This record gives sequence, C-alpha cells and structure tokens, in this order.
Amino acid sequence: MFGTLDNDAIDTILRHQLIGHIGCHAKETTYVVPVSYAYADGCIYIRSEKDGMKINMMRQNPNVCFEVYRMENMGNWQCVVAWGTFEELTDENEKAAAIRILLKRDLPIITSQTVRLTPNFPFDDVNSVTGIIFRIKLERKTGRYETNEEIKY
Repeated sequence: MFGTLDNDAIDTILRHQLIGHIGCHAKETTYVVPVSYAYADGCIYIRSEKDGMKINMMRQNPNVCFEVYRMENMGNWQCVVAWGTFEELTDENEKAAAIRILLKRDLPIITSQTVRLTPNFPFDDVNSVTGIIFRIKLERKTGRYETNEEIKY
C-alpha cells in the first residue's frame, strides 16, 4: 500500500535520520549530494568542511531541495522531500546554536569523518568546530510511504 505522510510523520522522519541529500542548481548545473544533518525548528542544520561545489552553488542560488528516507526493505519505506532556502550562518550566536543542535543528534555507535564535528568527537565544545555552518529553512515538505503490511479493520 502506498500513502502520503502527514506533517507529524514528516517531522519525525526528519528528526530521526542522519543522512539526507541536498539538491542545488546554479549556472545550468544541478548537483545532488549526501550530507550529515540535524533537524530542529523547521530547519535542516549542516556543517561543511570547506567551500566546495555545494556551498558555492547555494551561495549563487539559495533555493534548494532536501530529501531523506527511511528504508526497512523494498516494501516498507518512507521518503520526505522538502524545499527551502540556504542560509549561511555568520553570526557567532547563531553558529553556536546550530553547532549545539548538531552535537545533540542521536548518533550511531560507529560514525564517519563527516559526522564528527569536533576533533575529540563527541566532545561538546562549540568553539572547536571549524568549517561552514548553514541551515536550510524549509518552506514546503511532502512525504510518501509504502508498506506491505496488511491493514486490518
């Protein structure tokens, strides 16, 4: 059975996943890239190590798409697609607040280099976090799911 996720289910999926994909477009090039993220207050928070393709493209065109999914198997999955605006955080208080959100994520026991924000991961020191901190302010969200479980009435 296919269905549409309601707003509560969409927010739950966004809050509990760790990896999503940003879709951005600039100068006739479209780029989709996976990112480690945190979700809070209607925004996706991300840290990027440096100025790269995604940052440069989003600075040129801040309108982006964000996608995340949860998949148990081919017959049981949920997918969220959202559209929003890239905002690079330069104010020190906003950056610190965003870093705290990223540091408070529930992380798996085994992590990767892209998930680690601090050299002494998971040490909670916002001042030791380097790179570019940004958020995507979500303006529209949609979600779909499939389940192969039988509905009982």
